[in-house]
Amino acid sequence: MASLKTFARNAFLRKSASALRGCSGLPKDPSSVRALSSLASLPETHEMIRKTCRDFANNELIPIAGKLDKECKFPKEQVKKLGELGMLCMDVPEEDGGTGLDYFAYALAMEEISRGCASTGCIMSVNNSLYLGPVQKYATEAQKEKFVKPFLNGDRVGCFALSEPGNGSDAGAASCTAKLDGDSWVLNGTKAWITNGYEAEATVVFATTDRSQKHKGISAFLVPIPTEGLSRGKKEDKLGIKATSTCYLIFEDCRIPKDNMLGEPGFGFKIAMQTLDAGRIGIAGQGLGIAQASLECAIDYAFKRQSFGMPIAKMQLTQSKLADMELRLQSARLLTWQAAMLKDAGKPYTKEAAMAKLAASETATFNAHQAIQILGGMGFVTDMPAERYYRDARITEIYEGTSDIQRLVIAGNLLKEYS
Repeated sequence: MASLKTFARNAFLRKSASALRGCSGLPKDPSSVRALSSLASLPETHEMIRKTCRDFANNELIPIAGKLDKECKFPKEQVKKLGELGMLCMDVPEEDGGTGLDYFAYALAMEEISRGCASTGCIMSVNNSLYLGPVQKYATEAQKEKFVKPFLNGDRVGCFALSEPGNGSDAGAASCTAKLDGDSWVLNGTKAWITNGYEAEATVVFATTDRSQKHKGISAFLVPIPTEGLSRGKKEDKLGIKATSTCYLIFEDCRIPKDNMLGEPGFGFKIAMQTLDAGRIGIAGQGLGIAQASLECAIDYAFKRQSFGMPIAKMQLTQSKLADMELRLQSARLLTWQAAMLKDAGKPYTKEAAMAKLAASETATFNAHQAIQILGGMGFVTDMPAERYYRDARITEIYEGTSDIQRLVIAGNLLKEYS
């Protein structure tokens, strides 16, 4: 695992956590101890990050998550505060203005923030993994000045434009094109289901520069927003994560400077796949957060709900459901931590990231489903958050590679190991 941060970084996080804990209205939270029962302890920095994010979720997100969902409102104020805490640039080195933490810390933060509000966790994931991840790794110093530094503190967010209306899981079939015309690249095509699309002020776009090379002819580009020739489609009306914006990005003779290519020509598909490998750890964290919130909701209701003269928490059928929820949650959490630690150690982690994402996303859906069953009729109405958890959980099995794609990735890597 990567080395721990400096004393100054620990002091900063202690101060942040202390300030958050001092806010009024912090609920009693015995689950904060249970959530880490898989390990005896975490390193000091990671434990402080976890506590800081949990306190932030308790105070800033849980009280308003339902309202954000109903109003489909982007949590601009909360995103800004996350930026001030350094949670939108966790993997960016300190010398480049980022928090300079590792992916294990990022996975912990994603779980805690998503436990409070899955939409906010999604926004955090896109800026950290999908936007800053590839830009930080492949950008030139000049590109970093324009496309990294302004996106670190929550004032701006970025997005990632890979999917298209006709390619779905076949990311190599990019119909969006980029042609060199003098000192400019001219982009034409449509990108679909772009999270943060309406708020983003820059995007990483993948377009075909040489169709004869198929996926090896795809390149990546940095496009500021707004740019002439780039327009947004309507905001999608979604099942879940409704406090995020999702839309099409439409390129019609969109001109960008020649220097806005990210990485080398033809490296786009490689950049996209590397980005998704890392991003799946963040989505696994999001799934864990939803699963944890669902379990906490179910337990709280099971203690309070009386039936046949006793709390339903004492009934074996309820206990069986809770046991299955906890088992799946802890198993998925360990897979997620393993993937993050492998990435931090510089070891191959593609299979492990896919396993983590698959397990955590399906656990999120399972736990949300079981929470609704335990709540019964109350689980079906918006007075309780269980139905929101169920709706939010579904997308974690779809974006950044569907569950079917994760199984193909796992099997492909497994067969390579044994061949």
